[in-house]
Amino acid sequence: MRVMVGGTFDPLHAGHRKLLSRSFELAGPDGEVIIGLTTDEFAGAKVHPVHSYQERLATVASFIKERGYTATWTVIPLSDRYGSALDADFEILVVSEETFPVAVEINELRRERGKRKVDLHEISCVLAEDGRRISSTRIYRGEIDRHGRLIR
Repeated sequence: MRVMVGGTFDPLHAGHRKLLSRSFELAGPDGEVIIGLTTDEFAGAKVHPVHSYQERLATVASFIKERGYTATWTVIPLSDRYGSALDADFEILVVSEETFPVAVEINELRRERGKRKVDLHEISCVLAEDGRRISSTRIYRGEIDRHGRLIR
């Protein structure tokens, strides 16, 4: 299987880890995962500070190596909400609940371009101790840590 996933992945929290892990599970040991990593310019639109592309790339690569996945993987720059997903040849797009509407748009735009529709695999958000979603914004605000534990 050839799987695509995308994000800023900063800081790499439990929700991101779930998203990446599921992508590798769906690809299988002999599959391929294409990771769209937001460029510094695109990530700059966030409401909180974001580490550089190179730092985020190193963090994602460390996570993948730490998990020991055997699928082939590639990280490509993601400079807009669609990236190469409109034209690339792949079978599955893995997204969070929050980005599912963008995935639906991607399939609509692929159809308009005469491309095959891809399967959409939606990952539920990981909840923090307080029952609210883990998010990079909450981490940067100092509300929770990367695992969703409340910071008191």
